[in-house]
Amino acid sequence: MKVEDKKISAYMCDNELVIEALVQDYKNYIYTIVRNNRNTLTEEDIEEVILDVFTSVWKNRDKLDVNKSMSAYIGGITKNLMKYKFRQTKFMLNIDECSEQIIDLSDVELVSIHNEREKIIYTELDNLKSEDKDIFIEYYYSGKSVKEIGIMFNMSKSKVKSKLFRMRKRLFKVLTERGYGSDGK
Repeated sequence: MKVEDKKISAYMCDNELVIEALVQDYKNYIYTIVRNNRNTLTEEDIEEVILDVFTSVWKNRDKLDVNKSMSAYIGGITKNLMKYKFRQTKFMLNIDECSEQIIDLSDVELVSIHNEREKIIYTELDNLKSEDKDIFIEYYYSGKSVKEIGIMFNMSKSKVKSKLFRMRKRLFKVLTERGYGSDGK
C-alpha cells in the first residue's frame, strides 16, 4: 500500500492533530505493514494494533515534529507495537488449551505435573546469575525489547540476544531431561 508521504504538519489544524484525517489516510497503510510482517496475527489483533498506533500518536501529539514525515512516524510506531504484541502473545496459551487445563485441574496427576514443571523453571531461574535472571525476566515477563535491556545492563543487543538464547536452551534441556519434552507433558 503506497501512501502519499505528507509531513506531520499536514495533519495539524490550529496546533491540534486532526485524527480523523490521519485515520482516513493511514489505516490501510498500517494494516498492510502488520499483515506483511506478522501473518500469524488474527484480524482482531491487527485491528487492535491499528487502534494502538492511532492512540499512541494521539497521546504523543504534543511531541510531534511537524517537519517530519507522517508515514515514517506511523511506520515506526506500527513496527514497535507489533514487536510488543508478538512478544506478548508468544507465551500465551490459546483459549482451547486454557479451557482444557481448567477442566483438567480436577485431575490431581495433571495438576502435579504442571506444578512440578513450574517449580523446575523457577529453580533454574534462581540458579542463574542475578544479571541473567533479571535479563530473562525483563524480556519475557516485563516485555522489554532487547535494545532496552541492553541499555539497562550496559551491553550490546547481540550480547543480550545471546544470553536469552542460552537461557532458553538451558531451560529446554533441563525440562527435557526431567521428562517434560516439547509435547508439554
